[in-house]
Amino acid sequence: MSSSNYPATTDSLIQATESNIPAEAISILYSIIENPSSSSDALRIKEQAITALSDLLRKEGQSEDLRNLLTKLRPFFTLIPKAKTAKIVRIIVDAVAKIPNTSDLQISLCKEIVQWTRDEKRTFLRQRIEARLAALLLESKEYSEALNLLSGLVKEVRRLDDKLLLVEIDLLESKLHFSLRNLPKAKAALTAARTAANAIYVPPAQQGTIDLQSGILHAEEKDYKTGYSYFFEAFEAFNALEDPQAIYSLKYMLLCKIMVGQADDVAGIISSPKVGLQYQGPELDAMKAVADAHSKRSLKLFEVALKNFRTQLDEDPIVHRHLSSLYDTLLEQNLCRLIEPFSRVEIAHIAELIELPGQSVEKKLSQMILDKKFAGTLDQGAGCLIIFDDPKTDAIYPATLETISNMEKVVDSLYARSAKIMA
Repeated sequence: MSSSNYPATTDSLIQATESNIPAEAISILYSIIENPSSSSDALRIKEQAITALSDLLRKEGQSEDLRNLLTKLRPFFTLIPKAKTAKIVRIIVDAVAKIPNTSDLQISLCKEIVQWTRDEKRTFLRQRIEARLAALLLESKEYSEALNLLSGLVKEVRRLDDKLLLVEIDLLESKLHFSLRNLPKAKAALTAARTAANAIYVPPAQQGTIDLQSGILHAEEKDYKTGYSYFFEAFEAFNALEDPQAIYSLKYMLLCKIMVGQADDVAGIISSPKVGLQYQGPELDAMKAVADAHSKRSLKLFEVALKNFRTQLDEDPIVHRHLSSLYDTLLEQNLCRLIEPFSRVEIAHIAELIELPGQSVEKKLSQMILDKKFAGTLDQGAGCLIIFDDPKTDAIYPATLETISNMEKVVDSLYARSAKIMA
């Protein structure tokens, strides 16, 4: 920080913005903020200086300086309205969030702000920072802490009837329950978010997030057609805003197409004018590779796709879950097709035909036998699979059961009649 003192004037602000040396500009801006003047014009200039300084520190990647700035500004916050304080705090928190690998710093920063807002009794700001903290905890997989925070916050916000914040909190709660594999509660929270959203104007980005979460929950229930329509709505919203989430909406759209057996449509969607060149990249290449493997019913191509695009497929929990199910289905179909001509066949031969390790093929065959996908047994001593003919159901047993059922009805009817006569 420079020893020179710059007054809180427009000229000082212009001098800082025109400086080509970031360190010098930062020093001037700090000097403007620390100027003791508290006139209305000086306060306005200081607010502009804080915004400019936050942006500069973000570009320089100085996350710790941003954190310290927020602490230094606390005396200044007593001089300005609470609404402006909330705006400045959000600007600085957003600036820290844009610096990569600062998740832990953001969590500790939000906790500090929450404590400060409690001491200062700034309820409006505290609730928004707590919602931000819950989102960060969710990203860090601190599910129990996030759930405790949200459960208290949602009751408080419902009492105040702040619909817009309520939509955000309900959405977070839905995502949290989905991550914990509690689908009924995830759906209930999403329904609550939709109900609150219907009563107010919801920004397009927020509406896109609601549609994205709706699509994820429908896909989880294997309702891929409805899921596709929600993902499409989300993509339209995010695409118009040029939001980074658009690529994920598009990716899940393609996933739904693959899961309903319409893998041939994937190439058409990717090459459509709406998608264009802006979304081309590893995310879409991964889905195209999976679609190609599914169209050719090739497990080898499927495994190559999983290996080449591990980040895009395995590390995305939503895609990974559905592709695991798709892989199992594809493996079962291929095995059933291969063993159909045989009554007794070596497991090594099947493994060779399907181009997979013998151990994994044996494990899958035993699972299919237990699930009654086909009738057979494994002779592990000989390393063979013995396939039985499908046992024919003897018609006499259902017929006997039907006769007994009818006899029971006759006896009950006769008993009822005799009871009436005796009465």
